[in-house]
Amino acid sequence: MRRSFYHFLMKYRQPTDRDELTAFANSVYDDLAFPKQAEEYNEVSSYLELNGHYLESMRVFDDAWERYLIEEK
Repeated sequence: MRRSFYHFLMKYRQPTDRDELTAFANSVYDDLAFPKQAEEYNEVSSYLELNGHYLESMRVFDDAWERYLIEEK
């Protein structure tokens, strides 16, 4: 069974932001409305475009999504 993107991203959480991916994971963890069960790019991307004020660039999400796809193959 495939993990959700949220579950995948949580392995990058750290007590302090070390890089963009860690900062993204930490912010998503704090975002109570994030779609935690989502496995589809469009669902997560749409949510972040409307609510991802903590993302400096969607590039960070796109890079994380690529890692997600590689690991979930």
